[in-house]
Amino acid sequence: MSTPFRGFTLSLCFSVLATTVAVGEPVDPSRFEKSTIASNLVQPMELDIAPDGRIFLIELAGVLKRIDPKSGDVDVVGKLEVTTAQENGLIGLALDPKFAENNWVYLQYSPPDFPGQRISRFTIVDDQLDLQSEKRLFSYEEQRRECCHHAGSLEFGPDGNLYIGTGDNTNPFNDSQGYAPLDERADREPWDAQRTAGNTKSYNGKVLRIHPETDGTYTIPDGNLFPKDGSIGHPEIYVMGCRNPWRISIDPQTGYLYWGDVGPDAGQDGDRGPRGYDEVNQARVAGNFGWPYFIGNNQAYSIVDFVTGTVGASQDPADPINDSVNNTGAKKLPPANPAMIYYPAATSEIFPEVGSGGRTACAGPVYYFDESNPSTTKFPAAYDRTLFAYEWSRHWIIAVHLDQDSNVQQLERFMPDTTFVRPIDLQFDASGALYVIEYGETWGVNPDARLVRIDYVRGNRAPVAAASVQNSVGREPLETHFSAEGSFDKDGDPLSYRWTATRSSASESNVGQSDQRELIGTQARFTHRFADAGVYTIELEVRDSADAARVTSLPVIVGNSRPEVEFLRPHDGDFFTPGQPVGFSLVVRDHEDGTSDFDEAEERSIDPIDSAAATRLFVEAVPVVSGEDAAAENVPAGLALIRKSDCLNCHAANRLLVGPAFVEIAKKYKDQPHQLELSIKRVIEGSTGVWGKVAMLPHSQHTPSEVQQMVEYVFSVSPDSANPSAQGFNNSLIPAGNTGQIRLEATYTDRGRDDIPKLSATGVVTLRSRQLQAESAAEIKGARPLGSSKAEGGKFVGAIEHDGFLRFDNVPLDQVGSITVRVASAGAGGDIEIRRGSVTGDLLGGTPVEVNGDWEAFYEKTIALTESDARDVLYVVFKNAEKRGGLMNLDSLRFEPRR
Repeated sequence: MSTPFRGFTLSLCFSVLATTVAVGEPVDPSRFEKSTIASNLVQPMELDIAPDGRIFLIELAGVLKRIDPKSGDVDVVGKLEVTTAQENGLIGLALDPKFAENNWVYLQYSPPDFPGQRISRFTIVDDQLDLQSEKRLFSYEEQRRECCHHAGSLEFGPDGNLYIGTGDNTNPFNDSQGYAPLDERADREPWDAQRTAGNTKSYNGKVLRIHPETDGTYTIPDGNLFPKDGSIGHPEIYVMGCRNPWRISIDPQTGYLYWGDVGPDAGQDGDRGPRGYDEVNQARVAGNFGWPYFIGNNQAYSIVDFVTGTVGASQDPADPINDSVNNTGAKKLPPANPAMIYYPAATSEIFPEVGSGGRTACAGPVYYFDESNPSTTKFPAAYDRTLFAYEWSRHWIIAVHLDQDSNVQQLERFMPDTTFVRPIDLQFDASGALYVIEYGETWGVNPDARLVRIDYVRGNRAPVAAASVQNSVGREPLETHFSAEGSFDKDGDPLSYRWTATRSSASESNVGQSDQRELIGTQARFTHRFADAGVYTIELEVRDSADAARVTSLPVIVGNSRPEVEFLRPHDGDFFTPGQPVGFSLVVRDHEDGTSDFDEAEERSIDPIDSAAATRLFVEAVPVVSGEDAAAENVPAGLALIRKSDCLNCHAANRLLVGPAFVEIAKKYKDQPHQLELSIKRVIEGSTGVWGKVAMLPHSQHTPSEVQQMVEYVFSVSPDSANPSAQGFNNSLIPAGNTGQIRLEATYTDRGRDDIPKLSATGVVTLRSRQLQAESAAEIKGARPLGSSKAEGGKFVGAIEHDGFLRFDNVPLDQVGSITVRVASAGAGGDIEIRRGSVTGDLLGGTPVEVNGDWEAFYEKTIALTESDARDVLYVVFKNAEKRGGLMNLDSLRFEPRR
């Protein structure tokens, strides 16, 4: 019997192989090397590579950039006007197959004046995107009343057809409870995916396929899902039944379509159907992939009456029917195809290689090994015919080895010891190297967004030089212990070591000049006794048997002891109130200067420190910002790089440490444009004598573009931008902002000794606000952070299971009388228990959490605590009498003072 639907059944062969999947050169995983090509990207989305190797990359806010992979130069090619509300923006990019001849680029974007997405062709003229050249190829409407799921991805197939990923444009939250959104109630159209993904006459929740023509129009290629006359469904539809096909790719040899489909949130199977799964799919021909009626291996969702809450029967994947009042297309749908790879938030028994955690599946390119390619960095033959799938939420890339019939043969975690910070697009270049866009820590603007390249490096590699030192500061004679044991050779070659010491001139008039270099050691570990005072630069050269070498260095200061700084109050873990003064009391001890503890001075016959020392004691309140908090705080990219490097070991914003304060550097250089280039060179290569006798070590681990961002940030620092500060042994300061944690840093700078530089030491305590976000817990188990515009800080802890918990460390229990929690539940509800020391420790208090029918309508409940003393670990434990999942959402906790 003939049918208008061109569906197919995927033959899936899955086997776990214990050996290499392809013959050829043996694969040495250590030869895969990751290098940064460009940083300072702002919400990068997708890339494509021109025939000459230039990389074109789009950012969500509408920017098209061109990147030179050799120099790392990044140029803005053009900018489109887009709306970025509800995850909209510039979301798809593809270069024309004949780009070298016509300079055509295709962009998928969200116009502010059109309720939907547009796919247009532009021409690049004189290295700039010519906005006047726009040919509006295709557009489709979306609702913008509610979020979510716009997908967005463009890819050309080998036959010149253009594939377009589109999301189901459906709100997955509220009464759907994390299962299929099938809400047919009046005025609830945005909550019904039957009107989009399951609708043959909707462009949403699909992968479309068209053939662009030279005049800026398109034609319908043969083999799409529905007839070209549009009688059953839109003829542009190639694949339907998608939820959020965020990243698609086309096999360059077979033409098969691959895509990652991001699944729903339900953490457990229930009466409404299966828990959420993400999918990596393969379409050899046009077909229906089931959403919103089926997911994973064609597991079926129940049809729910959202008026009464009645859960009905599920459908047959061989004969799905769309009876929704919001359906404008055919009722009888094509048979549903199962996913190629599918996995839940929990560990998958079928595909254990994918791990567990958050889910955002993506499908990358299929690699084919070309023996004739002369590149020495191309991927090995073992990865021939391999699909590279990746996970935005789990930070991994998986090599999906395919057999000759393109069936799954083996899953292999690619570079398992390497973290890819939310990979968002992958492409191979003509040399066989893999480019990866790392989006950064969270959904937003991230200082660590960058483009990296993965090369397979053949031949001899230079060793890695790593030097460490113990007892590097002190009075002479100073016995110092050196180690190169962190050094290694990736090829396993034996290493030789050469340690030298160079002493800076003691004459202040000749700062920057050095005495003769002295060989002090040739072993991996040794001890050297410095008899004379001075500032020494220690250089370690590590050389392999093939004569390849690397050098690193570190300083040693002889003749002055480092001071000690201790907080008497407050204590680590104490509470503070944003906007209110925080008092502090400190004690300083220094071998040369004396001590501020007069009782100790008298008892031990130590000199009391002079009163002028109080002016050399500087206290700063620094927000504790990392990860997703960094994005919320809009941390400059340069500052984020500085925090990840070793810069803050020697520099602070507005006080002297080993090196000058950032404010002093900015004051000296910011009005001298030529100093930017010179400073970048000094940071990369190292320098001596510019600010004193202590050498600034080389930072060759950073790219020039990264160092430029770091130096530009330093040049921007002013006294007004510094953190709240105070001086003296006893004082107070008012922390700025409303951060959940602050760090008090008390830094004392001694007077130095003769020609030996002044030294600084820092005492630190970390304080927490009484209002803490649930996601800031030190450990989260049986739950996970989720995003929401209605939650404080834009996030909450959800997907909470029975026996899940949050852990908060070092809580001063004698300062807490009760805890107010901000909760919501449209699921099973349950109880919150507050326990001390462990998840089964002493019960300090608890409260039931009632179901209020809305996952994001947060309300407060106060838990009175049994009086406790001292400090301890505090556990917030979630319970449900029926041991169910989907209990509640927890937004924040407020630690109320004891009355």
